This record gives sequence, C-alpha cells and structure tokens, in this order.
Amino acid sequence: MAVTADHVVALVGGVGGAKLAFGLARVLPPEALTIIVNTGDDFRHYGLHISPDLDTVTYTLSGLVDPVNGWGIRGDTTAMLEAMRRLGDEPWFRLGDQDLATHLYRTQALAEGQKLTAITRRITASLGILHAILPMTDAPVATIVDTLEFGELPFQTYFVRHRWQPTLRGLRFEGAEKAELTHEVESAIRQADVILIAPSNPWLSIAPMLAVTGMRRALLSRQVPRVAVSPIVAGQAVKGPAAKLMAELGFRVSPATVADFYGEIINGFVTDVQDQDLPVQTAHRWTANTIMMSERDRVVFAEGLLDWIMQEDWA
Repeated sequence: MAVTADHVVALVGGVGGAKLAFGLARVLPPEALTIIVNTGDDFRHYGLHISPDLDTVTYTLSGLVDPVNGWGIRGDTTAMLEAMRRLGDEPWFRLGDQDLATHLYRTQALAEGQKLTAITRRITASLGILHAILPMTDAPVATIVDTLEFGELPFQTYFVRHRWQPTLRGLRFEGAEKAELTHEVESAIRQADVILIAPSNPWLSIAPMLAVTGMRRALLSRQVPRVAVSPIVAGQAVKGPAAKLMAELGFRVSPATVADFYGEIINGFVTDVQDQDLPVQTAHRWTANTIMMSERDRVVFAEGLLDWIMQEDWA
C-alpha cells in the first residue's frame, strides 16, 4: 500500500512529544500536520486554568520555550511568585510572569464560555504558529494518580509538588468517559494518512487521550500507518518518570512493554538503535537515533521517520 504524508496526525504530551512536534512542524507544511495534545494534566492553580502540555508544545513551536527545562518561556521571571511568597504562600508550581499571561487569557476566555480548542487556536496564531495544535477534548479530564504514601493525588501534585517520588499504584482519568472528541480532532483523524504517537509517557500523556470517548475507535478506523515512538531507551526513560512508573506497576522497563501497552492501536513501532536487537511484537519496526538533543536532531529524526513510513510496505 502506497503511503503519503499529505496529512499527518501526531498525538503528543510533555517535553518528549513537543520535540517530535517541533521536528514535524519543520518538515511538514501547516496543512499537512495536526498536533493533538494531552489535556489530562490540566488543572486550576491560583484560580487559573493551566494547560501544561498545550503550553509546552505551543512555546516549543513558537521558539519561546526555555531550552534548558524544555518547558516555560526562555528568560522568564518569577516576580509574581516572589510576591506570593511574601504574603506567606509557598509556591510549588512555577508560573513565569510572561507565562502567567497565557493562563490569564485562557482562564478569562473559558469563563466567557469559549471552548478550549478555539482559545488554543487564537493563542497559537498570536505566537506565529501556523500548524494546528488541538486539545484532545474541550471537556475537563483529570489524571488522578493513586499512590502508596498519599492515596489519590491530582496529577500535578504528584508530578510537581512531590517530584513524582511517591510510589504509584494506579491511574484513572476522571471525566474521560463523559468527554467527547471535538469536531476538529475527529476531522483530523478521519483525514489522516499517517498517525504518530510521540515518545511521550504512555501512561501519563497518551493514556488520557486514549481514554476519551471515541478516541480509540477513531484511531482504529484509519487503515493507515499508526506508529508509536518508544520513550524508553536502553532500559531507561529519556526524560521523566516513565521507567519508575513502569517498574512500580509491575512492568518490565522495555520498549517491548510500551509496544504491548499500545497493542492494536499501533501497527508500527520505533525503537532507538540501542534497542535494535530487542524483540518487539509489531508488524512494522524502525530503529533510529531517537534521542533528540538539539533542534537539528528533531528535524533529522522527523525526516527519517516520515521517509521510513513512506517507503515501508503497509499492505
């Protein structure tokens, strides 16, 4: 089966997902790429609606992102948080002063009854981004982490306040069963020639997306390459808690476990060259240097990934 990349859909979350999104956006024109982003880690803080993954992808594609952290705005200050500290608060979630404007704008628009999809479109357009960045749904979905030490915790409390150190026992995605795909997300998937799952945390970034009503069905309805990139390299997570989480849930820390987790959702899988000899159950497989340290690395990887997909026989 001949494959084109006339319309690529990428499911992303976190810094790893933003890196692939950046590479794809440099390779593909705006009309050929839609980036669907996890909103399961959205939460309210100081009365503001914070969308960490949406903002990370937005700042990355706009060139504003802090290159050291991979999130937040480069050179941002924290005068507001220092003022909160003077008032007796103990800030635990970093909100930069420029970043704060994004949250204020989003919160006000939501309070006026506007949809997250429309708000995101305006934010990205104002920052010069031409590629479509879509939240996975307009409905609220909250990732809840069940921990040994504290019981259930909201995701950001686990991830940021406790620095993902509590022992994880389970996950649930509050509101996912009531949430629905937006028309924009459904349309993007329906038109997709290629579907990619970024090297994001499968359990914390991608699973909330798959839990939204209709998402699995929409993906499986597309008889096209559906390819995931492993976030596990040589038995370790490239970034974040994926390896720790897998071990705590009783899984072997391996790209093979990630492929098994996605199961029928994918028909292709990408592992790092360091894992090229590791057996993985998937119909199609590519090995490459998946560790994207520089902007150039991201572009080279995206180009190679798309070239492999278009050259592979997907019949």
